[in-house]
Amino acid sequence: MARGSTRPTSRDVAQAAGVSQAAVSLVLGEKWRGRVSEATAERVREAAQELGYRPNLAARNLRLGRTRTVLLVVPALTTEFFAGVYTGAARVAATHGFGVVLYPSPEGIGPARDPFGSAAAALDGVIASSMAADALTAIRGDQLPLVMLDSDPAGSLGAATVNLDIADGVRQVADHLLALGHRRFLHLAADIASWTFEVRARELAARLAAVPGTELRTTRAPISIEGALTAAEAALATDPRPTALVCDDDKLAAGAYKAARRLGLRVPDDLSITGLDDLALARAIDPELTTVRLDAELFGERGMEALLAVLEGRTPPQGDIPVTLVVRGSTAPPGAPAA
Repeated sequence: MARGSTRPTSRDVAQAAGVSQAAVSLVLGEKWRGRVSEATAERVREAAQELGYRPNLAARNLRLGRTRTVLLVVPALTTEFFAGVYTGAARVAATHGFGVVLYPSPEGIGPARDPFGSAAAALDGVIASSMAADALTAIRGDQLPLVMLDSDPAGSLGAATVNLDIADGVRQVADHLLALGHRRFLHLAADIASWTFEVRARELAARLAAVPGTELRTTRAPISIEGALTAAEAALATDPRPTALVCDDDKLAAGAYKAARRLGLRVPDDLSITGLDDLALARAIDPELTTVRLDAELFGERGMEALLAVLEGRTPPQGDIPVTLVVRGSTAPPGAPAA
C-alpha cells in the first residue's frame, strides 16, 4: 500500500495480512487466542506495524465499557522493592494497551481512600502488593477484578493471588546458617501484622526445630534502620548471645549491623547477619549482606499477567515465583564465644 496522508484502517491491515477485519480486531484487541492461529496473529501484527496502523483506543474503550487503566496499590512509594513491582507491571500493561496508576496506602492497612471518587467507573482492575485485603474496600468494593500480590492464597479476596516463594527463601537462609555450624539464632522480625511476615516466622521456627540443639529467640522492630538498631542492640546484649541474626528485611539487617558495632561485635566473626530482599543497600554496607533475592520486576509482571487473564476470562498462571539466596560476606562459621 502506498503511504500518504490517509491514516491506515483495519481494512487496510486485513487486506495486507490476507485476513478478515474481524480477525484483525481479535488480534489487535488481544482476544485472538483460541480463535485464530499464532501464525495468523503474527501476520496481522506485522501488517499493522508495516502500515503504521494504530487502533482508535478511545472508540474501542467506549464500545467495550473499559478505561484500560489498572490501579497498583502499594504500602509505600519510597521502597525500592515496590518501584520494581511497578516497573514490571507497567511493562506488561503497556504491551497490552493498558496504563498503570500507582497509589500508596501507608503500611498496607486501611482503608485506603478511593483516589478517583468512583474507582469502578475509572478502573478496569486493581493489583494490590503486600496489602491487607480489607484495606481495599473503598477502592474495589465488589465491582472490580482484584489480584493480590504477597497474600495468603487461602484467605485472599482476590480473583487471583501471585506470590514469591518466601517460605523457600527462609528455608535457604536457615539451611545456610545451619551448615555453617550456627545453633543460637535471633530472629529480627518486622513488627507488621502481615501474612508474608507470618510465613517467615513460621518457616524459620519449623526449620530450626528440626535440628537438635538449636535455640531461637525473636524480637520485633519496625522496618527502619533506627528501629532495628534499637531492637537488635537490646536483644544482642542478652546472655547467651546468638551467633546468627536472621532479619526479615535488608533495612532491618542494616540496623542490626549498627547495633553489632555499638556492642563491639564484628560481622561475621562474632555475629552472622542475613537479610531478605537484596536491595541496593545489601551491597552498600560492609561486609556485603547475605540475603534472599526477590525479583520485584518479575513479581509485577506476573501480577499484571494474572489481572489480564482475569479480565479475559482465562485461568491465571499458577505457582510461586522462585527466590535465590545470595551468599556474601556477612555470614561465616561461628567464632569463639565473646569474653
